[in-house]
Amino acid sequence: MKTKLFKFFQYAYLFFAVIFLYDAISKYMANGTIAYMSLLLAATAVFMFFFRKRFNKRFEDKD
Repeated sequence: MKTKLFKFFQYAYLFFAVIFLYDAISKYMANGTIAYMSLLLAATAVFMFFFRKRFNKRFEDKD
């Protein structure tokens, strides 16, 4: 049960990364300004996806 929940949250990070990238692109297209905060949050979300993926694999290997 826990592994399914962990995998759900793992992919939720990718979902949020896509949202933040869309936000950054739409702000750039509308105003011509770069939304550094949205890009930083998107990069952090992608990093967290891979970090959690590796962490979940270690957690599954322990059991």
